[in-house]
Amino acid sequence: MPTVLREANLRVVIYTDDHPPPHIHVFGNGETKIALVGQYGAAQVVRIVGADRRESRRALEIVREKRDYLVERWNDIHG
Repeated sequence: MPTVLREANLRVVIYTDDHPPPHIHVFGNGETKIALVGQYGAAQVVRIVGADRRESRRALEIVREKRDYLVERWNDIHG
C-alpha cells in the first residue's frame, strides 16, 4: 500500500490490490475513503472510520487540491 502523499499530518494511500472506481484512503487519527471521481465529477467522501469531521473535511480539501496528481498515481498503480 504505497503512500502517495503526506500533508497536514495526513497520509494518502492507494492500495495496490484495490478495486475500481478510483479512490484513495486518507489516514490520520482515523480513515477517510474518498472517491476521486464522485457525483458530478468532483472528489467525494465515501466512508469515514474513526476520523472526526474536521479531519475528514481537511482530507477532502487536500484530495480536491491534488486530484489530478492522485488520479495519475491511481492510473500508474492500476494501469
